[in-house]
Amino acid sequence: MQGTKERIEEEAIGWVVRLRDAGPEEWEAFTAWLEADPVHAAAYEEMALADEDWGGLGRAAPSPAPARLVREAPPQRRWASRRTFLGGAIAAALVGMIGYGAIGPGDSAYAVATGAGERRTVTLADGSRIDLNGDTRLMLDRERPRFARIEQGEALFTVVHDEARPFEVAAGDDLLRDMGTVFNVERDPGLLEVGVAEGAVVFNPDAEAVAIDPGMVLRHRPGQAPELLRREPEAVTGWRDGRLIYASATVGEVAADLSRNLGVPIAAAPEVSRRAFTGVIVLEREPAGAIDQAALVLGVGAQRSGDGWILK
Repeated sequence: MQGTKERIEEEAIGWVVRLRDAGPEEWEAFTAWLEADPVHAAAYEEMALADEDWGGLGRAAPSPAPARLVREAPPQRRWASRRTFLGGAIAAALVGMIGYGAIGPGDSAYAVATGAGERRTVTLADGSRIDLNGDTRLMLDRERPRFARIEQGEALFTVVHDEARPFEVAAGDDLLRDMGTVFNVERDPGLLEVGVAEGAVVFNPDAEAVAIDPGMVLRHRPGQAPELLRREPEAVTGWRDGRLIYASATVGEVAADLSRNLGVPIAAAPEVSRRAFTGVIVLEREPAGAIDQAALVLGVGAQRSGDGWILK
């Protein structure tokens, strides 16, 4: 339940930022989002009020928010700290969207980014959703609403089916194409991993044309042939709910995932980095406790090292 509430708040923050420069398609998608659940309107209103408390950071002109969402509310001390926090979250979202690359006012491309340990949800004009894990950068394009480029990190795509317009994700020189699917893309230096929970994705449709079916993961390193592995669909989407599920992963890979999810530098010492691990790690909110628990499950020790940790 808590995870659902957090996702709705993240989506509402995204709409506060996106509606500052929205076109007709985005307003149509926003209306559909509002009508999908009464909770959405309440969440958006709270975020909009927090944004006003911060002076509408980055706003060139007032957004034409729907009148039914705007109401006067007397100041309440018990909400002051939360609204201040939410205003900061909106400011961070705005920085993430405009702070990557030199995107001019007339350009259709824009960036969405998260810091380590931060998560964000983006709802596209067609209703497709992208959940970004920590330390992730995506490039989107208003003129190509069914296209995304993942620069780094991890993102879970929940794509609305449109047979005439397949959704595409670029990752370096590789291209992923699907027709309506739930799939996860993880891009780290030297490795691309694509897992499918529902539907199907085609890897490099004009070259290798490898089909990735539900319960399968494709791993690809530059200069090597892509490799298909089996993985339960729950493992593909698990990180969104704080569950990291592995089958024959290395401790080094787990350490990188922990760092992305917890926002703390975590590395594996050479003597354990290649050790295989199969199991489930459930993340807690407090990083130190989560790291200790993960180390116990992995069968390794966790030692402080500067601002981070080393598994050894």
